[in-house]
Amino acid sequence: MITFLKGTLQENWPGRLVIDVNGVGYDVVVPMNADAEFGQTGEVILVKTHHHIREQEQTLFGFPDDDHRDLFRLLMSRVSGIGPKVAMSILGGMPANAFKAAVVAGDIPTISKIKGLGKKTAERIVLELKDKVGVTTGWEMQATGAGLTSEQSARNDAMLAMISLGYKQADAQKAVEKVADEISNTDEILRSALRLMR
Repeated sequence: MITFLKGTLQENWPGRLVIDVNGVGYDVVVPMNADAEFGQTGEVILVKTHHHIREQEQTLFGFPDDDHRDLFRLLMSRVSGIGPKVAMSILGGMPANAFKAAVVAGDIPTISKIKGLGKKTAERIVLELKDKVGVTTGWEMQATGAGLTSEQSARNDAMLAMISLGYKQADAQKAVEKVADEISNTDEILRSALRLMR
């Protein structure tokens, strides 16, 4: 599994990057309209990736940060009928924070304006993310992050990361609460909580 690439940006096209990592060129699919977020050709960049393996092909999907990658994974794993191409369309069609706000508000008309989505798919996204996963509570807390302490923010971010990895919200929340008293760093909370889930 390739989780990130650090190398020289060789080509920067809408929806696609080529990154030279120690002499090996990686073709990375990125959200449309997000190519500017990755830097200029010739610069050394860090791209978070999702390595998608299917029967006849392997694809690297790239993201500017963990938040975008977690949202991509959440859409694919938790919303029926959403595959990598539709998830990339969503990320390319609207900023991640605006999409989360639209899901929290149940704003189906805004979500359905994304290219490749219709009203029924937008309704399914809102329904399945709100009801089945319960992730919107975490997104609401993230959006109003100004009122959270750094420890609460770290716990919330770790819980959202666990949900995007496929854990149920209740299980993720219990695991995070068990380990978060001793730790205040999001990555460490996440690692410790994942160890508990084994």
